[in-house]
Amino acid sequence: MNRIEFIFSTAIVLLLAFALGWFTYWLLHRFTRVAGGDMGEMDRLAQSLHEAEEVRDQALLYMENREAELLNQIAQTEAELRAAMEGLRDARLEAEEMRGYIERMHANS
Repeated sequence: MNRIEFIFSTAIVLLLAFALGWFTYWLLHRFTRVAGGDMGEMDRLAQSLHEAEEVRDQALLYMENREAELLNQIAQTEAELRAAMEGLRDARLEAEEMRGYIERMHANS
C-alpha cells in the first residue's frame, strides 16, 4: 500500500466513523428530545400529580383525625360498659339479698 492509498483509506475510515457517530447522535436525540408541546403536557401532568398528592395528604389527615375520634368513642363506650356491668352486678347482688330477706320473712311468719 503506497502513501496515497493509505491516505484515502484513512480518510474513508474517518469519514465512516464520523458518519456513524453523527447518525448515532441523531437517533439518540430523536428518541430522547422533548418537544414544546410535550413540555406543556408534562407541566399539566406535574400539576395534576401535585394536586393529587395534596388531596391524598388531606384524606390521610382526615382519616387520622377520624380514627382518633372513633378510638376515643370506643374508650368512652368501654368505660360506660364497665360501669353498667358493675351497676348490674351490684343490682343482682342487692336483688339476691332482697330475695333472701323476703324468704326469711316468709319463713318466720
